[in-house]
Amino acid sequence: MMLFVAALLPVVIYIFAVYKIDHFSLISIKNLFLQVLCGIVAALVCFALFQLTGLMLSENQSDVFHPVLEEMIKAIPLLWLATRKKIVFFIDSVICGAAVGGGFSILENIFYLLLGREMGIGTVLFRGLEVALIHMGCTAIMAAGLMLGIRLMARSRSGLGIKRSDALMVVFLLVIPSVLHVCHNTFHFNPLMQFIFVIATMGGLLFWTYYYDVEMIHSWLDTGLDNQLNLLDSIKKGHLDDTPTGYFLESVKDAFPPEDYFDIICYVELHVELSVASRSRVLLRESGLERELPLTDEMKELILSQYTEYKLLEKRLGNAARMTIAPVVKYDPAEHKALEDLRSECLKKSLPNVCPAVDGQV
Repeated sequence: MMLFVAALLPVVIYIFAVYKIDHFSLISIKNLFLQVLCGIVAALVCFALFQLTGLMLSENQSDVFHPVLEEMIKAIPLLWLATRKKIVFFIDSVICGAAVGGGFSILENIFYLLLGREMGIGTVLFRGLEVALIHMGCTAIMAAGLMLGIRLMARSRSGLGIKRSDALMVVFLLVIPSVLHVCHNTFHFNPLMQFIFVIATMGGLLFWTYYYDVEMIHSWLDTGLDNQLNLLDSIKKGHLDDTPTGYFLESVKDAFPPEDYFDIICYVELHVELSVASRSRVLLRESGLERELPLTDEMKELILSQYTEYKLLEKRLGNAARMTIAPVVKYDPAEHKALEDLRSECLKKSLPNVCPAVDGQV
């Protein structure tokens, strides 16, 4: 019994530590456990596949093939989350990736105890630490790569440019987990040195990816927010040609009937207003002021009515109109997530006497 506790304890500690990093509470406990369960299922699938390939591959071939297959299987639930825009920031992608990797290592450690050679409690604990770290680290990096890849695809569909460095970063993040896992299984040296090497490599890659993502998000929050505020001001004043985006909207005016063009302007205005509100809430959450500056009931009703009208206009506009304004209404995954979080916040009932709201603050 103690051996099983020693095998599972490192995984639980790692998952808890990664989860506590998320002070924005982007991932619920329920979703965290679902990702752990996905990791356990992935381990069962890999175990079944290894039984089929065991007779066909040599030991050296297995050391290369098995890690790659494991990373591909673990990536499946993360790909589903990324395509459904459930993970759009670095921190939630790392938490989900680490949870899937942690679930995988839980079952793998149990398999080693049941089917492997007899080990002492110290060996089990040390091995549990290293195996959990390699699985959780590799899967977290893979999740970050998938998140960035989906983000770039969304930018491409919106008619926005993609930097070559961003594309190369995605390829690197998707490939490096398998490379690291293969190296870990193939090259063996002093266990303590190997453990330190794994920690240093995983930590360095995750910190690098984090700061890369921070730069992308800050450009989205700062530069994008400034541009949208200028556009919103020009729409309200009726001087669209004051901004490059407004000039673009003016240039397509003759391509649509007046009533359709009016719907387009209303749609863009609602999109900008909701986008500014959602980005403002993200900034407040980032600075830790969300609880001190809650939305009032009037603000919530206004935002929900705007959201409803926005969705109705979206259905009313034809495909041609939506494709035309795609460069203006950018369907960025991070923006989509921020808008859905804002809607969820507005749907929650306000708690009495929690904090005084600041009038006009969104």
